[in-house]
Amino acid sequence: MSKKQYHCEKCGCLEYTADQIQATGGDFSKLFNVQNKKFTTISCKQCGFTELYRNETSTGMNVLDFLMGG
Repeated sequence: MSKKQYHCEKCGCLEYTADQIQATGGDFSKLFNVQNKKFTTISCKQCGFTELYRNETSTGMNVLDFLMGG
């Protein structure tokens, strides 16, 4: 897979910041505050337009997250 240069769809800026967020999904996850959904965010440095990309989570990490208190 080749790496593409970032180009903001909204303003055309070529600079970005990358980060990660976690979220809950489903009733069980919400009840026990298990954050089993992980996403990478790419945000334009100029206008703030942000795209989310889903990351795969392993069962082991989900169990560890639950045991550690979310």
